[in-house]
Amino acid sequence: MTQLNPRQREAVRYIDGPLLVLAGAGSGKTSVITRKIAYLVETCGISASRIAAVTFTNKAAREMKERVGKLLGSGVSEGLTVSTFHQLGLKIIRAERRELGLKSGFSIFDGEDTRTLIRDLLIQEHGAEGDLAGTIAQRISHWKNDRVLPEQALAAASGPADILCAQAYLRYKRALKAYNALDFDDLILLPTILFEHHPDILDKWRNQVHYLLVDEYQDTNTSQYLLVKQLVGLRGQLTVVGDDDQSIYAWRGARPENLAQLQQDYPGLKIVTLEQNYRSTARILKAANTLIANNSHVFEKQLWSELGHGEPLRVIRCSSEQHEADQVVAEILDHRLRKRTRLGDYAVLYRGNHQSRLVELALQQQQVPYHLSGGTSFFARNEVKDIMAYLRLILNENDDNAFLRIANVPRRKLGASTLEALGNFANAQHCSLSQACARIGSDHVPEAGLKRLREFRSWMTSVRGRCLGEDGVAGIRQMIREMDYEDWLLQLSSSEDVAQRRMANVHFLVDALQRVMNSEQVPLDEAIARLVLRDLLEQQDEEETGPDSVQLMTLHAAKGLEFPHVYIIGVEENLLPHRVSVEEDNIAEERRLAYVGITRAQQTLTMTLALKRRQFGETVNCEPSRFLAELPADDLQWQGGDADTAEANEERGKETLAGLKNLFG
Repeated sequence: MTQLNPRQREAVRYIDGPLLVLAGAGSGKTSVITRKIAYLVETCGISASRIAAVTFTNKAAREMKERVGKLLGSGVSEGLTVSTFHQLGLKIIRAERRELGLKSGFSIFDGEDTRTLIRDLLIQEHGAEGDLAGTIAQRISHWKNDRVLPEQALAAASGPADILCAQAYLRYKRALKAYNALDFDDLILLPTILFEHHPDILDKWRNQVHYLLVDEYQDTNTSQYLLVKQLVGLRGQLTVVGDDDQSIYAWRGARPENLAQLQQDYPGLKIVTLEQNYRSTARILKAANTLIANNSHVFEKQLWSELGHGEPLRVIRCSSEQHEADQVVAEILDHRLRKRTRLGDYAVLYRGNHQSRLVELALQQQQVPYHLSGGTSFFARNEVKDIMAYLRLILNENDDNAFLRIANVPRRKLGASTLEALGNFANAQHCSLSQACARIGSDHVPEAGLKRLREFRSWMTSVRGRCLGEDGVAGIRQMIREMDYEDWLLQLSSSEDVAQRRMANVHFLVDALQRVMNSEQVPLDEAIARLVLRDLLEQQDEEETGPDSVQLMTLHAAKGLEFPHVYIIGVEENLLPHRVSVEEDNIAEERRLAYVGITRAQQTLTMTLALKRRQFGETVNCEPSRFLAELPADDLQWQGGDADTAEANEERGKETLAGLKNLFG
């Protein structure tokens, strides 16, 4: 407790009712959550197994669990639940699957699986509507997040487009049930429906979760809010931590108004505001406070810091996007030389992924190492998705998506026409593709195709028997050898080196499975289920960064991170704020996004804009972002165009010279 400030201590010690900790950027919210868990166990005598802490990413959950483990010791923290919302939902669904009408070994569809299934259903029922799959999948996701069921969506539909989406939702729900599958949004939606219809099951879970802590509460959607409310009940043993100024995920269904909703649902709600920032200089915080004051607020707060006044915020005008990229790289190299810093101290942030390309090329030209967040994650690699599909099929014979992915990987001469005939037969028989292999006859597929289908099914049955028997991971390694997957990668890859790297990913995946079994003491089927969920969640997580390198990422991806020196590029109208937000008059969220960017900076912040930019093959004039005009003018130092002064340039020249002398001295 001695390491906490008075407001943080107040938040940790308050357990008399529901509590909202309004935690500004860099105010030490994770310390509050982890120390509160330790306080509940050590001082209040609540068993760790009856405490649950929920957040949004695997990475945040891992870090929280490690920090609590250090505070309490592994023995005392035994049984503590620290998980993502989706992991908590999966835990409830696995325990109550019979009530939900699910067979064991159900599948979890990722976004790609969902879009593929919706496209197939659309083509089957409407012919040429398949290209709408992505739009309809997004609409269904929003409905599920807002807890709208297919029947309700259909009843409320007006106009042909609405009706098509609602009908696809209903058909999609039926198909998922037939496949014994759920999608990502179901992991939250289904527990809320279950608890609503089965008060006895809800009571059981309320008794298991005596105290609930929720991080990043401003990012919750309607279903997540309801799940929290159901688990907590009238008891109000709840601490939520959030910041309405950092709510930047409305497009994903997040509702910052859930923070205000708490006051209505819990009239006795206590609010503790954390305003002391341990990250940034006073000047950076003044800019952030001044900017965000332009948004309307239910809760007021002003970030402050004891880290000194700090340097002015720099705004650099560039003639074009190419000049902007070159200038930012030159600035980083110059600053690093003058200040003797690491490359990893620098982050370049931007509104859209496309903005990184020119910066990447400029860094490559100068041979500067960089790390691009949001690149291909481990689970997105084709070889990993192949083996994951095999694992899913081992777990659930009726996982049609997994079956379709690997029926011809490596090639088994099972052509598209054979698989299409199998699919039509399976639909008519209301059975899975795997079951259809045993039932289909030569009147539906040619004899050669029928023989190969049955051979594949028979082989998978023997693999499943080995893997789910005593052999476990050894059975999976044998399966990979038997199908000669390494040779398949050699055929597909551009070189032997590439094939070896891809095979190394396969070995890493199988080793990871073994680690999950050993560290979490679970059998193979449970370990596979956990890896499948980790696969889905991995897409939201930041990858581990490599050696010392400049960090490139979107403003969304930067949330929760901090860097000594930050560059925000493209601070222009129609980029930040984004054109769509300007057209839809949704500037408040874009302003929050800019606020998140500013508050990532610890020591220096530089913003850049281009006077002209290439768009769709044309050169267009650009206007400075309205957000620049909302920042305190006294704290901004403009460069480029006619803003450079001889004195400032001379001062920077002297610093660079001094840096060179130190380097060679």
